[in-house]
Amino acid sequence: MKAFTEMTGKVVPLDAINVDTDAILPKQFLKRIERTGFGEFLFYDWRYENGKEVQEFVLNQDMYRDGTILLTGKNFGCGSSREHAPWALTDFGIRVIIAPSFADIFYNNAFKNGLLPIVLEEGEVGNLFRHGEDIPGYRLTIDLVHQTVSDDRGFHCHFSVEPYRKELLLKGLDEIDSTLVNQEIIDSFEKNHRIHYRLKS
Repeated sequence: MKAFTEMTGKVVPLDAINVDTDAILPKQFLKRIERTGFGEFLFYDWRYENGKEVQEFVLNQDMYRDGTILLTGKNFGCGSSREHAPWALTDFGIRVIIAPSFADIFYNNAFKNGLLPIVLEEGEVGNLFRHGEDIPGYRLTIDLVHQTVSDDRGFHCHFSVEPYRKELLLKGLDEIDSTLVNQEIIDSFEKNHRIHYRLKS
């Protein structure tokens, strides 16, 4: 995974609550076995109608096609536990999602796939939506090291993240990679364990 320390990106305002994983990536695309190439199908049923782009949908607007920070409502990622949902978001180019709350399984899957979900109070999220309406191409800076969200107009707040998950993102490691960091210790244990087993036999 790509390491995450600090980034400044354009905010994509998706003003909706209870966005479920079937909306994020519809079920007809789950047959694919690759972990890449899902970005074109992100929010497919909202982005397209009869194969044509729905111009009113935020991701189809030129201003937001290169957005990297998704701003949305509470309970984002509810529904089924499909890991394909964060795959689609990251493949599209989203690195951060800001919401008042997330579904637990989606929240966990996001971290495992290099996506940073940030929980802010509803009032703070509302302020960000208003800034996005007033400022074309509104951008935020996300500092994972200091756990802050800020803009160049005075907005500044802190967010919480578990230290273990923070460390993995900062180093660009998934859970398997974090285990392999200790490969020498694992190999030594297995070698000694095999010797001990043969002696007992």
